[in-house]
Amino acid sequence: MPSVPPSPRSRTSLAFFLRPRASLYGRLLFGLTLTWVVLVSLLMTLGWYSGKNLVWESNLVHLRYEARLIADDLTHQVEMRFSSLERLAEQLEEAAHGPADLAEELRHNDALLGLFDGLVVADAEGLIQADWPVVEGRAGLSTASTEYFRFLRHLQRPYVSEPFIGRASEVPLVMMLVPRMRDGDFAGFVGGLVDIARGGPFNRLRRIRLGEGGYAAVATASGRVLYHPDDSLVLAPVPDADFNPWIDLARDGWEGEAVAPLLSGDMALQAYRQIWPADWFVGVFLPEQQIETPLVALFRRLMIVGLAIALILLPVMGWLSWRTLRPLRSLERQIEAVSEGRRSSVELDTRMTELSRVADTVNRVEAERSQALSRLRDREVFLDAVLASSPVGMFVTDNQGHVSYMNSALIDLTGQALSQGGEADWIRLIHPEDRQSALDLWRHSLGTGNDFLRQFRLVHPDGRTLWVEVHAGRVDSGDEALGFVGTFKDITEHHHEQATRRWEAEHDPLTGLLNRRGFERRLDEALVEWQKTGTSSALMLFDLDHFKPINDQGGHALGDEMLRSIAKVINEVVRRSDHTIRQGGDEFAVLMPSGTPAQAETVAEALREAIGEIVVSWAGKDYRVTISLGITALRPGDTDIAQVIARADAASYRAKSGGRNRIEKG
Repeated sequence: MPSVPPSPRSRTSLAFFLRPRASLYGRLLFGLTLTWVVLVSLLMTLGWYSGKNLVWESNLVHLRYEARLIADDLTHQVEMRFSSLERLAEQLEEAAHGPADLAEELRHNDALLGLFDGLVVADAEGLIQADWPVVEGRAGLSTASTEYFRFLRHLQRPYVSEPFIGRASEVPLVMMLVPRMRDGDFAGFVGGLVDIARGGPFNRLRRIRLGEGGYAAVATASGRVLYHPDDSLVLAPVPDADFNPWIDLARDGWEGEAVAPLLSGDMALQAYRQIWPADWFVGVFLPEQQIETPLVALFRRLMIVGLAIALILLPVMGWLSWRTLRPLRSLERQIEAVSEGRRSSVELDTRMTELSRVADTVNRVEAERSQALSRLRDREVFLDAVLASSPVGMFVTDNQGHVSYMNSALIDLTGQALSQGGEADWIRLIHPEDRQSALDLWRHSLGTGNDFLRQFRLVHPDGRTLWVEVHAGRVDSGDEALGFVGTFKDITEHHHEQATRRWEAEHDPLTGLLNRRGFERRLDEALVEWQKTGTSSALMLFDLDHFKPINDQGGHALGDEMLRSIAKVINEVVRRSDHTIRQGGDEFAVLMPSGTPAQAETVAEALREAIGEIVVSWAGKDYRVTISLGITALRPGDTDIAQVIARADAASYRAKSGGRNRIEKG
């Protein structure tokens, strides 16, 4: 493996200072100047990063505080509105019976319009019976097909709807709803309309000041913007995970801070917090440029001062260097002549003992160098003969990792030969995803002398991607390390066979979903994560209702078609991070890492509805299936995955025995 070569520009600069005609005076002056520059640069760099860390840390604390403050305020406002609607629902059940009574009761609660832009009451079928203030065309509208009505009817708890355009008012709205209950049965809902454009609970956000470029925004977990300082972005979709993965995590319930781009492309410090009662999240954003502007101004002033000091010190250092090196000029010229081959030794006529010792040392080193070069040439001839006959790719490097030899088998394998400078640039041939880890291990081997053994991908100049195994070990002569000798092996075919076997061992061949073995391994991993960090996961187990007639009447081919269709629907409904499993026959499972029971219930309901819509046909007859699904989550005291699976399986059995096409929690 080679070390990273210097760039052409850096080699040119180095040659300028080390060329034969360069004086020792120039080198010393350059060294003093470089030392001063490095020292000042180091101090400036340390000061910059220390200051930057302090600035970022203080802004992070501020941003974290603002995000929590905003989230707590919005949570309080949502809960306050829910409480108001619940009290109104109780009053309606006590005092109102018909639409006229409901309308009159709404007028008596006119004070609630300080919290809402409108109030509506609907019956158990989703038909709006009364509203206040009265909007023409709103009374009598049916909400039975809306997502919020279906949610309330099934779960019967307070809910904030997805943003929508009011059919009567034609303005963007969200509705906060609480169920009406009569004798324990669902009797409709009471809803409060909030006009997104006019602010509602977001009015306070408009008064928040986070510097010139900082701002706060609110969005739904489904990915719609509810509030943004730029009104044109309201109801627009939030950026996708490719643009800003932290927003995608916040949609799944994550809270924390990160650095990511804004829509403008500028980087910004960002903090996210959840508004749980409404299934919203708030993001607070502070542009990087705004954070670092004061620090940049300070360092510009420091650089100007440093430059002025450098201009004063440079002539002083030049004069001191010239005085110090004046007796050494003759010695310098002779050493240059020896290095160029114009002299065989240094002959210095001087009474200075120090210079005489330097001359003797130079002569001794030159004699030893000549002998070493002769021995090295002999070794190279022998090594060339041995390595050239090997069918295995082999290479030799020095102690710094510079390649000095590669045999013909290695040249054929890599399509890379030594250049005229005696170096092979293999770095660019290593696959980009494997490059850094391979280089880190190689540098570790160079520094410690440990063997290098690694498998990685190599991109051949003809475009092929090869898997290779490289093994290199250090060669020592007594206490002296001579370098490294290594081998290259093409293991592409072996690697592909192993990858195929690993995939087949954990996946169902019919549907491509994980099989029971892959399921149990991932459930084991989730249980370990739960025990280590307290991060829970949700598990759903279900089997198909009415699946046997499909196999009996249409045959296994029709059954397989239904199973593949179900697998496709499952992958479309669940989150990208979830694991989907076919345990065998008509039994399926979904493991939701870091998933909450509430999220699992939402996904389970979506699965139940989507699978119920699948149709396969045979001999002019359509076949459908439903599912009996059990949900559970990791709990304190879970020590074995069998406990978790048993709970979910028992819940699935209750769903089937309770009438099928149901969801039960375990």
